[in-house]
Amino acid sequence: MTTVVLADDEALLRKALAALLPLEGDVTVLAEAEEGEAAVRATLRHRPDVLVIDLEMPGVDGLDAVARIRRELPDQVILMLTRHARPGVLRKALKLGVRGFASKSADPAHIASVIKTLHEGRRWIDPDVSAAAVVDDCPLTDREIDVLRATREGYSVADIATRLHLAKGTVRNYLSNAMQKTQTRTRHEAARYAREHDWL
Repeated sequence: MTTVVLADDEALLRKALAALLPLEGDVTVLAEAEEGEAAVRATLRHRPDVLVIDLEMPGVDGLDAVARIRRELPDQVILMLTRHARPGVLRKALKLGVRGFASKSADPAHIASVIKTLHEGRRWIDPDVSAAAVVDDCPLTDREIDVLRATREGYSVADIATRLHLAKGTVRNYLSNAMQKTQTRTRHEAARYAREHDWL
């Protein structure tokens, strides 16, 4: 029997997975979370065999939630569900210790089988996720993406500097570079442009 915590802000998808996964294999859903903060709390509380988490969630996104969980539970096995897999995001998730990636559109039977694969200590990346990640038209560096993602979440330059352990001047430089590359006038416009192009 494999225990999981499910974290996804799309209630319909999360509820469907919670209902279908136990039917597809020896999977027990211990808890559900609809955003990143709740995912962190549920995972630390229940300590599942596998955390199944959406990459994009409001507030604390999937990557931030994973970073916080891995600090407390360095051996936590994580399956990330995604619709868009930019190379930078994929690299960052792998560095954080994410062991599996599956498409959000995958059949529940496939997701159940990936959960089992990860629980057995192996890795898995869906072919369509890795194919999407190879096509990279993003001109932004990983750090520029980090500051734009934080901008999109409403943080000030000072807050971003604190969160990313950077000097405020360095954050401003990254934002300025990102604005030039996206040909926008403000950091908020740059963040919106990057989001619309699936770069964040």
